[in-house]
Amino acid sequence: MSNPENNRDDALLAEAEASPALKKFGIYTRLSGPGWLQGAITLGGGSLAGALYLGVVAGFGLLWLQPLAMICGIIMLSAIAYVTLTTEKAPFGLVNTHLSPALGWSWMIATIMANIVWCMPQFNLGRAAIQQNLLPAVGDSIASTKIICLILLAIGFIINVLYESEGKGAKTFDLIIKVLVGLIVLSFIAVVITLSVSGEIGWGSIIGGLIPNPSLLLSPAAGYSDLIAQSTQPEWWTAKIANDQRDIIIAAFGTAVGINMTWLLPYSLLKKCWGRKHRSFSIFDLSIGLFIPFFLATSCVVIAAASQFHTETGDVDPAAGAATLAQLTAEHPGLTNAADLELALTLVKRDNFQLANALEPLAGKVVSQTIFGFGVLGMALSTIIILMLINGLAFQELLGKRGDKGAHYIGCAVSGIAGFAGPFVWTGAAEAALAIPTSVIGGSLIPIAYVTFLLMMNSKKVLGDSRPEGTSRLIWNILMGFATGVATLGSIWVLYGKAHFNSWHGMIPATGLTLLVALIIVGVFSFIKNEKES
Repeated sequence: MSNPENNRDDALLAEAEASPALKKFGIYTRLSGPGWLQGAITLGGGSLAGALYLGVVAGFGLLWLQPLAMICGIIMLSAIAYVTLTTEKAPFGLVNTHLSPALGWSWMIATIMANIVWCMPQFNLGRAAIQQNLLPAVGDSIASTKIICLILLAIGFIINVLYESEGKGAKTFDLIIKVLVGLIVLSFIAVVITLSVSGEIGWGSIIGGLIPNPSLLLSPAAGYSDLIAQSTQPEWWTAKIANDQRDIIIAAFGTAVGINMTWLLPYSLLKKCWGRKHRSFSIFDLSIGLFIPFFLATSCVVIAAASQFHTETGDVDPAAGAATLAQLTAEHPGLTNAADLELALTLVKRDNFQLANALEPLAGKVVSQTIFGFGVLGMALSTIIILMLINGLAFQELLGKRGDKGAHYIGCAVSGIAGFAGPFVWTGAAEAALAIPTSVIGGSLIPIAYVTFLLMMNSKKVLGDSRPEGTSRLIWNILMGFATGVATLGSIWVLYGKAHFNSWHGMIPATGLTLLVALIIVGVFSFIKNEKES
């Protein structure tokens, strides 16, 4: 029996195809959904921290970086959508059947690890936004932290129950995610507008920063030139800052899309009962739900951080600056004069709460603490919801019960309870013990996920007559090849830079590199073997 809601959506989609551009855009936005889930997870603490550091290190000069990296990610997500909507089958089974179970199970395990571990800092970010920005009167006691985290866990679980419901419940879930993402973006836009009105930012510099500038791979941002010239070791500082910028650029391209995002998209498409007729629409969905919110929110954070922190040192604790200088001096003795200390201070990382405090004299308490704090809380909450959701989807496959609500709720509970513990364990050695292996495994497997779907897009056995051919196939392969290449380069760069055999911290990246190479070889040979048998 056909689903009345799906029939209505199909009728709206057909109406949109025959409508003028503005009406078509409105219908498409109304029907969109899976792309917003991608936006909700990518607008989390990691994106916030990354955008802050971009503004600190390069000012407006790297505004182009995160949007361009996300475009590469969307290319691959579009390929994942094409394979899923063409076959209308769960990709975990397709990968196991047509490539190798080693790829499928590695993909699942890395996804579950990421969901569990990365939930922890999101709970920490959410409770801190409430305690430090929105409701400082509640204090930061253990009791208040537990209550706040329990509320965040309950909200995440209840909204996931809506996802598993039918009809109005599922539509309410979609609406909540869209509203959360929209409010995050509006919060950060309000901050930038306030800074613009106060004369803190110049739009000429911002527009210039949106133009890709590969020279930042080799030379420091222009704002450092005077300080570098006055330092004791200009050549060393030039190389140091340029190397930091290069690490940021390459890492951003390697990690624009997380391993768990590649798992979420196909299952959210199947949940919506989308099929072949939605293949073109899915690209619009990713654009409106993922790219535009990501571009606006991260750009606003970069702009705010650049305006307050780039080559500025007044907000930095002298002790933190001295510690940074001591660390740098250990790498390169002889950094002794005032300009050296000033340069060290400019490189100290800031967090979102330091940014809020820096904004307060300019924007007032309402904008800097309440509106900005609400945006940070929205980031944390939306990411908690989606991480729990993805873990539920992964546990359905892990337990062999795809579509089973009980399996979904078990997965949600596993990541949610781990997240609840975040504010108490996401510190010091415990943070490293959790974050390092997870980021290494996830980072090494992102290229594997990309290679997997690049192969599947070229598989006659998987796609049959729907495999792109001719010019279309050439374009797909050029775009996917570029995206896969930069993701692989980014992952190798990050892993190689951390790999050594002096401690477990270095042995894990070395293992990640080995895993990356081994699984690519397994995937390519399995593809060739299976295609010959088709």
